Amino acid sequence: MTMESQPRQGLDIFALRDLFNRERIMLCFNGPVTATLIEEIGTALRNYMEKLAESASSVSDVFSVYIEITQNIRRYASSRPELALESAHILVSRNEEGRYIVSAGNVVETADGEVLRQRIAELAAMDKVALKAAFKEQIRRPRSELEGSAGLGLIDMARKATHPLWCELLPLDHRRALFQLRVIL
Repeated sequence: MTMESQPRQGLDIFALRDLFNRERIMLCFNGPVTATLIEEIGTALRNYMEKLAESASSVSDVFSVYIEITQNIRRYASSRPELALESAHILVSRNEEGRYIVSAGNVVETADGEVLRQRIAELAAMDKVALKAAFKEQIRRPRSELEGSAGLGLIDMARKATHPLWCELLPLDHRRALFQLRVIL
């Protein structure tokens, strides 16, 4: 039996490759996020963009947003042992205008997702001047008020973005949801 005459089993890699090319997907990951994985994928992403002869600022912005998002996912999953093995979804692509898009999703407690969704909506409503002021204000806040996070990452992503941050919270069951975030650079 030749390979052509064998019945297809599982995922159609050619169709997936076609989808990635059509949607200009440069990087796609699905699975639990670890510190080692973040570093390895980040290095591959940076090297790929440098080979494309992208500007240093574009490479830096995409890399820093990727790192911020993936580290947030990892920290959240490690703070919730019941979610530690849940898959995260990370995608880096380009749109028709040549803008980079960093998208990610992970499973969260619905209440946590609602708080994050509200914070992102607040940031999305701000212009560049307001975002700069929010960043400065956050830096000045006493560490005791920050609940383990400086809270600067989301503001910094919003400042780098060329469009307002976008997020969505999709219910999975009575207590969990899939949180999705998109940053266009």
